[in-house]
Amino acid sequence: MRALAQIRQYPDPALRLPAREVEVFDGDLASLVGRMRTLMSEAHGVGLAANQVGVLRRVLVFTDDPAAEPVALVNPRIVERSEELGSAEEGCLSLQGVRVPVERNLTLTVEARVPDGSELRLELAELRARVLQHELDHLDGVLILDRTTRDARREALGILRPYPVLGALS
Repeated sequence: MRALAQIRQYPDPALRLPAREVEVFDGDLASLVGRMRTLMSEAHGVGLAANQVGVLRRVLVFTDDPAAEPVALVNPRIVERSEELGSAEEGCLSLQGVRVPVERNLTLTVEARVPDGSELRLELAELRARVLQHELDHLDGVLILDRTTRDARREALGILRPYPVLGALS
């Protein structure tokens, strides 16, 4: 799968680095978002964070409907989250072949900007809330390996094989 070859794979250092806030909303940002949407779609993913493609900016794309264009969020932040938690298995485009149980908030409210700089507020539940929390973790340098049980982490690390690092970060 060609798209997966362009997505950083564990243990690439980019996956552990926190992303920086986006300050300029321009054509470069629009190009990044377009590239991320394409890669996510071609890799059959439901979310992708910019550091997964080697760009340390707080940008993510996600969807729960493969027929719809993925939503792009810039500088997203959770402003409210439910106390109610749910556990489900999660996979990751950067951790091929790994699925581990992760506990997440069931609902949340997110504020962000879209690529043109407009503000956006989203109320998310179920899968959308889970995917957004997963991608926000990426932007903070956190992986599902950090959110699962010790036994699941140990098993996952046994599955992962080293992938080559894809080059410089931007």
